[in-house]
Amino acid sequence: MNPCYVGRFAPSPTGPLHIGSLLTAVASYLDAKAHQGQWLVRMEDLDPPREQPGAADAILNTLQHYGLHWDGDVLFQSQQHGRYETTVQQLLADNNAFYCTCSRTQILAASGSTTYPGTCRACHQPPATPFAVRLQVQNKDVSFEDDLQGPQRCNLQQQGGDFVIKRKEGLYAYHLAVVLDDALQGITHVVRGSDLLESTFSHWYLQEVLHLAHPHYAHLPVIVNGEGQKLSKQTYAEPIPRQDPGPYLRYCLQALGQTPPATLRGAAKATILEWGCEHWRLQQVPHQRSIPQQKL
Repeated sequence: MNPCYVGRFAPSPTGPLHIGSLLTAVASYLDAKAHQGQWLVRMEDLDPPREQPGAADAILNTLQHYGLHWDGDVLFQSQQHGRYETTVQQLLADNNAFYCTCSRTQILAASGSTTYPGTCRACHQPPATPFAVRLQVQNKDVSFEDDLQGPQRCNLQQQGGDFVIKRKEGLYAYHLAVVLDDALQGITHVVRGSDLLESTFSHWYLQEVLHLAHPHYAHLPVIVNGEGQKLSKQTYAEPIPRQDPGPYLRYCLQALGQTPPATLRGAAKATILEWGCEHWRLQQVPHQRSIPQQKL
């Protein structure tokens, strides 16, 4: 096994797996296994109000049923709150973060957009009213090279502003948790959907503040429906079935630009995945941000 490659698939348990999330799972699995690396699974159960009871177990069972077997134990973010809080307090103590009582309406009124204008930057003591914790960002560009989408550049202060790392409800923000967990698990390569491309600027910036290594990033095109909407629970994406994974695995290979041969029709899932690992070429994946859903 290649110790220089550790990849991961990190679903949120808001519903069962659909073809869009399977595409990401297959791509991240193949990229890891083609490099003789590890493929980890992390359950991003950070937001209980959005989670569906039983969804985490259903996702894990579906991955196993489709032959996507992970290495090591599954990490559940709901069990990591102590680590997250330690980092929040460290960032506050170092004046890299501050308390914020602003509502979305107040931010919009102050800046004319959703970009945070820095209103509460001087607030370094917990307020009496409900507050979030924000990371203070500098007025400079964040840039990185995405392995599929090419060079990326963004000034976070001008495009989004200081971002939330702990929400007013006491929940930890995705930006904080994903950075800390990628570091904890030694993730070297992140293969995920292009809907998270903009989030990577925040992740890259926080990694620099915390002196953490930057993984390699590759953002895949997401599958969109006839209205151009990303497949999700909110857009009523259909769950992938448990029976006969073969057609869905071949669909993913085709959508990922890997041109599976006709001989894989009717093949067992292990045979399809084995072919995928042997022939995987990341640069053959479409370099666009989205692809239309096709019928199986």
